[in-house]
Amino acid sequence: MKTWQQIATISPSTLAGVPDTASKISIFQVTWQEAQQALQAVRIPVFVVEQSVSPAFEWDEIDAYAVHLLAMHHAQPIACLRIIEYQKIGRMAVLKEWRNKGLGKALLNEAIRICRAQGSAYIRLSAQTHALPFYQKAGFRQTSEEYTDVHIPHVDMQLDL
Repeated sequence: MKTWQQIATISPSTLAGVPDTASKISIFQVTWQEAQQALQAVRIPVFVVEQSVSPAFEWDEIDAYAVHLLAMHHAQPIACLRIIEYQKIGRMAVLKEWRNKGLGKALLNEAIRICRAQGSAYIRLSAQTHALPFYQKAGFRQTSEEYTDVHIPHVDMQLDL
């Protein structure tokens, strides 16, 4: 964690239903090589356990070159996502006990800020259909019909920057 680049701090008092308002949540920009274990500590419970995604599908070569954002609370990983070539967001995951508190929104906003700063004209993502309203509130629009990816309904979405 010593070499991780902290890019944002979130006061828990700004998040809904977070009891520990004395400590902050930090968002770090990391690489897979330096933070694989912490990223897996979020993605395994969310994707592999809850959603029954095969580990063979979950881990791919893209992780090695993607930019990863990792949210930490008390040195514990609680949420993450990856940015691919500053034009695609994927593998967004928030641990169950941290959902519906605004953390996902804060993480997504940081990813959008980073992509915009890199000069991207748009950001694309593949959204699970249950998360459609979440991404629509952030300005993403649906660009495809529904399809199934690893047995989960998805749609493609895009945000023009």
